[in-house]
Amino acid sequence: MRPTARLLTGGALAVVAVAAGGLAAPSHAVDTGVAELEVRPVGVVPGERVSVRTTACGPDGKAAGDAGAVGAGRFTLAPEAPGAAGASDAPGGTAGGGFRVPPSAYPGTYEIVARCSDGGRRLTGDLVVTLASARRSAHPHGSVKTGVGGAVGRDPVQTAAGVAALAVAAAGGTWLLHRRARGDGI
Repeated sequence: MRPTARLLTGGALAVVAVAAGGLAAPSHAVDTGVAELEVRPVGVVPGERVSVRTTACGPDGKAAGDAGAVGAGRFTLAPEAPGAAGASDAPGGTAGGGFRVPPSAYPGTYEIVARCSDGGRRLTGDLVVTLASARRSAHPHGSVKTGVGGAVGRDPVQTAAGVAALAVAAAGGTWLLHRRARGDGI
Protein backbone atom coordinates (compact mmCIF):
# COMPACT_ATOMS: atom_id res chain seq x y z
CA MET A 1 0.00 0.00 0.00
CA ARG A 2 1.41 3.42 -0.88
CA PRO A 3 2.16 5.88 1.96
CA THR A 4 -0.55 8.32 0.76
CA ALA A 5 -3.19 5.60 0.69
CA ARG A 6 -2.02 4.39 4.11
CA LEU A 7 -2.42 7.91 5.56
CA LEU A 8 -5.86 8.37 4.01
CA THR A 9 -7.03 4.94 5.21
CA GLY A 10 -5.67 5.57 8.69
CA GLY A 11 -7.26 9.03 8.79
CA ALA A 12 -10.64 7.64 7.72
CA LEU A 13 -10.45 4.94 10.40
CA ALA A 14 -9.59 7.58 13.01
CA VAL A 15 -12.64 9.67 12.07
CA VAL A 16 -14.91 6.61 12.27
CA ALA A 17 -13.47 5.61 15.67
CA VAL A 18 -13.92 9.12 17.10
CA ALA A 19 -17.46 9.31 15.73
CA ALA A 20 -18.25 5.98 17.39
CA GLY A 21 -17.00 7.36 20.72
CA GLY A 22 -13.79 5.34 20.93
CA LEU A 23 -10.20 6.43 21.04
CA ALA A 24 -8.34 6.24 17.75
CA ALA A 25 -4.68 5.39 17.36
CA PRO A 26 -2.63 7.73 15.17
CA SER A 27 -2.66 6.66 11.52
CA HIS A 28 1.13 6.24 11.39
CA ALA A 29 1.01 3.66 14.20
CA VAL A 30 -0.94 1.22 12.02
CA ASP A 31 1.54 -1.22 10.44
CA THR A 32 0.13 -3.21 7.56
CA GLY A 33 3.32 -5.25 7.25
CA VAL A 34 3.90 -3.97 3.69
CA ALA A 35 6.66 -1.47 2.99
CA GLU A 36 7.70 0.13 -0.27
CA LEU A 37 10.65 -0.65 -2.49
CA GLU A 38 12.36 2.14 -4.37
CA VAL A 39 12.29 1.08 -8.03
CA ARG A 40 14.41 3.23 -10.37
CA PRO A 41 13.65 4.19 -13.02
CA VAL A 42 9.93 3.69 -12.52
CA GLY A 43 9.27 3.73 -16.28
CA VAL A 44 11.44 1.52 -18.49
CA VAL A 45 11.37 -0.01 -21.94
CA PRO A 46 11.93 -3.75 -22.41
CA GLY A 47 15.63 -4.65 -22.21
CA GLU A 48 16.60 -1.89 -19.75
CA ARG A 49 18.14 -2.42 -16.31
CA VAL A 50 16.20 -1.58 -13.13
CA SER A 51 17.68 -0.75 -9.69
CA VAL A 52 15.81 -1.69 -6.52
CA ARG A 53 16.60 -0.31 -3.04
CA THR A 54 15.08 -0.32 0.42
CA THR A 55 15.94 0.80 3.95
CA ALA A 56 13.23 -1.38 5.53
CA CYS A 57 15.32 -4.54 6.12
CA GLY A 58 17.20 -3.35 9.21
CA PRO A 59 20.95 -3.28 9.86
CA ASP A 60 21.50 -6.58 8.01
CA GLY A 61 20.06 -5.04 4.83
CA LYS A 62 19.53 -8.28 2.89
CA ALA A 63 16.45 -9.30 0.93
CA ALA A 64 15.32 -11.72 -1.75
CA GLY A 65 13.55 -10.00 -4.63
CA ASP A 66 11.10 -11.35 -7.17
CA ALA A 67 10.43 -9.66 -10.51
CA GLY A 68 8.61 -12.69 -11.90
CA ALA A 69 5.53 -10.58 -12.68
CA VAL A 70 7.49 -8.86 -15.48
CA GLY A 71 9.31 -12.06 -16.39
CA ALA A 72 12.71 -11.19 -14.91
CA GLY A 73 12.70 -13.81 -12.13
CA ARG A 74 14.47 -13.59 -8.77
CA PHE A 75 17.22 -11.19 -7.71
CA THR A 76 19.12 -10.38 -4.50
CA LEU A 77 19.24 -7.15 -2.52
CA ALA A 78 22.54 -6.87 -0.62
CA PRO A 79 23.81 -4.28 1.87
CA GLU A 80 25.19 -1.12 0.27
CA ALA A 81 27.96 0.96 1.78
CA PRO A 82 26.83 4.38 3.07
CA GLY A 83 27.75 7.07 0.57
CA ALA A 84 27.74 4.65 -2.37
CA ALA A 85 26.09 5.82 -5.56
CA GLY A 86 22.35 5.86 -4.88
CA ALA A 87 22.71 4.53 -1.32
CA SER A 88 20.85 6.19 1.50
CA ASP A 89 22.50 7.32 4.73
CA ALA A 90 19.34 6.39 6.62
CA PRO A 91 19.76 4.45 9.87
CA GLY A 92 19.32 0.71 9.44
CA GLY A 93 21.27 0.45 6.18
CA THR A 94 20.28 0.23 2.60
CA ALA A 95 19.83 -2.96 0.62
CA GLY A 96 20.16 -2.70 -3.13
CA GLY A 97 20.06 -4.87 -6.19
CA GLY A 98 18.64 -4.97 -9.66
CA PHE A 99 17.50 -6.90 -12.69
CA ARG A 100 17.04 -6.50 -16.42
CA VAL A 101 13.53 -6.27 -17.88
CA PRO A 102 13.23 -8.98 -20.55
CA PRO A 103 12.96 -7.74 -24.16
CA SER A 104 9.72 -9.73 -24.46
CA ALA A 105 7.97 -7.79 -21.64
CA TYR A 106 4.63 -6.22 -22.52
CA PRO A 107 3.75 -2.62 -21.58
CA GLY A 108 1.95 -2.31 -18.25
CA THR A 109 2.42 -1.84 -14.50
CA TYR A 110 4.06 -4.69 -12.60
CA GLU A 111 4.47 -5.27 -8.86
CA ILE A 112 8.02 -5.99 -7.75
CA VAL A 113 8.20 -7.90 -4.44
CA ALA A 114 11.01 -8.54 -1.93
CA ARG A 115 11.20 -10.24 1.46
CA CYS A 116 13.71 -9.17 4.10
CA SER A 117 15.98 -11.99 5.26
CA ASP A 118 15.61 -10.80 8.87
CA GLY A 119 11.95 -11.24 9.85
CA GLY A 120 10.50 -11.92 6.39
CA ARG A 121 8.95 -8.48 6.00
CA ARG A 122 7.21 -8.13 2.60
CA LEU A 123 8.19 -5.11 0.48
CA THR A 124 6.55 -3.96 -2.74
CA GLY A 125 7.15 -1.41 -5.46
CA ASP A 126 5.69 -0.67 -8.90
CA LEU A 127 7.48 -0.86 -12.25
CA VAL A 128 5.95 0.63 -15.40
CA VAL A 129 7.02 -0.90 -18.72
CA THR A 130 6.41 1.34 -21.73
CA LEU A 131 7.19 1.18 -25.44
CA ALA A 132 9.15 4.46 -25.48
CA SER A 133 11.35 5.86 -22.75
CA ALA A 134 11.10 9.50 -21.74
CA ARG A 135 14.90 9.64 -21.92
CA ARG A 136 14.86 8.45 -25.53
CA SER A 137 11.81 10.25 -26.83
CA ALA A 138 11.26 10.07 -30.54
CA HIS A 139 10.91 13.39 -32.30
CA PRO A 140 9.15 13.41 -35.66
CA HIS A 141 11.11 14.47 -38.71
CA GLY A 142 10.14 14.96 -42.34
CA SER A 143 6.70 15.33 -43.80
CA VAL A 144 3.63 13.23 -43.20
CA LYS A 145 2.99 10.91 -46.14
CA THR A 146 -0.80 11.10 -46.33
CA GLY A 147 -1.17 10.97 -50.11
CA VAL A 148 -3.42 14.01 -50.13
CA GLY A 149 -2.73 17.70 -49.77
CA GLY A 150 -0.28 20.30 -50.89
CA ALA A 151 3.21 19.85 -52.20
CA VAL A 152 6.01 19.58 -49.67
CA GLY A 153 8.71 20.82 -52.01
CA ARG A 154 9.08 22.18 -55.52
CA ASP A 155 9.73 19.39 -57.97
CA PRO A 156 9.14 20.64 -61.54
CA VAL A 157 8.83 17.12 -62.99
CA GLN A 158 6.07 16.10 -60.55
CA THR A 159 4.30 19.42 -61.01
CA ALA A 160 4.37 19.08 -64.83
CA ALA A 161 3.10 15.48 -64.60
CA GLY A 162 0.23 16.57 -62.37
CA VAL A 163 -0.75 19.42 -64.69
CA ALA A 164 -0.60 17.09 -67.74
CA ALA A 165 -2.80 14.49 -66.00
CA LEU A 166 -5.38 17.16 -65.14
CA ALA A 167 -5.35 18.48 -68.73
CA VAL A 168 -5.88 14.97 -70.18
CA ALA A 169 -8.72 14.29 -67.74
CA ALA A 170 -10.40 17.61 -68.57
CA ALA A 171 -10.08 17.06 -72.33
CA GLY A 172 -11.39 13.48 -72.08
CA GLY A 173 -14.33 14.54 -69.94
CA THR A 174 -15.22 17.35 -72.32
CA TRP A 175 -15.06 15.02 -75.34
CA LEU A 176 -17.32 12.42 -73.62
CA LEU A 177 -19.88 15.06 -72.62
CA HIS A 178 -19.87 16.50 -76.14
CA ARG A 179 -20.53 13.02 -77.70
CA ARG A 180 -23.31 12.35 -75.21
CA ALA A 181 -24.99 15.68 -75.96
CA ARG A 182 -24.94 14.94 -79.73
CA GLY A 183 -26.41 11.49 -79.16
CA ASP A 184 -23.52 9.49 -80.61
CA GLY A 185 -24.41 6.50 -78.48
CA ILE A 186 -22.41 6.59 -75.29
